[in-house]
Amino acid sequence: MKVLVLSDTHIPHRARSLPQEFYERVDEVELIIHAGDFTTLSVLRELESFKPTLGVCGNMDDADIWSVLPELRVETLEGVKVGIYHGVGSPLGLEKRVREKFKREGLEVHLIIFGHSHRWFYGEVDGVHMLNPGSATDRIFTRKRSFAILTLEDGKFSVEKIEVK
Repeated sequence: MKVLVLSDTHIPHRARSLPQEFYERVDEVELIIHAGDFTTLSVLRELESFKPTLGVCGNMDDADIWSVLPELRVETLEGVKVGIYHGVGSPLGLEKRVREKFKREGLEVHLIIFGHSHRWFYGEVDGVHMLNPGSATDRIFTRKRSFAILTLEDGKFSVEKIEVK
């Protein structure tokens, strides 16, 4: 199973639309995951028009998003327990704070997908793989825009970084 992973799109406040690279890659995936800060419900609905979409609320999302999406979720995809949470606070130490959130909630996962910092991160924190796809639309906290393609099969997964030009 292939999944397109986004976060922090901030449409229409930071960009008018998703980048061309999204449209070029969306046909190859079965699912979209968005780790929050859609900003408006219309962005969620656009993603859902392409593929089934799993999302969580971010700190900049409006009340319409908060009325239809959870703050945190765990899904099992191809035998991999995937946690999804936006994150809050300073970008400094964000990975550890997100990891701690899952520990406090008593949630065991193999992979955590998060956002908030707009910066790409893929690594391991306290024995759990963590992926922040960055922002595909905004350079406010980083020079490079990005998203990810996550491939899951038989309890294993791999991550491909897609840089937006």
